[in-house]
Amino acid sequence: MFRPGGGELEVALIRTKNLRGKDVWSLPKGGREEGEDAESAALREVREETGLEAEIVTSLEDITYWFIWPPEQVRYRKTVHLYLMRATGGDIADHDDEVEEVRWLPASQAIRRLTYKTDRGVLQRAAELAARPQT
Repeated sequence: MFRPGGGELEVALIRTKNLRGKDVWSLPKGGREEGEDAESAALREVREETGLEAEIVTSLEDITYWFIWPPEQVRYRKTVHLYLMRATGGDIADHDDEVEEVRWLPASQAIRRLTYKTDRGVLQRAAELAARPQT
């Protein structure tokens, strides 16, 4: 999720708690609900997690990772379909309860703030795409 900033694109990041209860900064993402396609799910998750409305500019690469869900001690493989999105409205104060904080940051700061290496790589490529003139 990006918007033009003062000379540099700004990116909306979310701060949540990981499964161990530690703060993590990441890109908004989540799962599909029954009957949703990937794009609809991405737009809904961004709206829920950030309070922002958006439009999809283009798709980005997918990221796949493994995690262990503590209540069941089961290992899950998750693939996330990511999109470059432009903010069109909304308010970051309207995020859901799963998110501790939403913050707009210049892309260069956002890349350094992200907790996960995969998110940093995706954001670097997304910032390069977003900075290109739109045709």
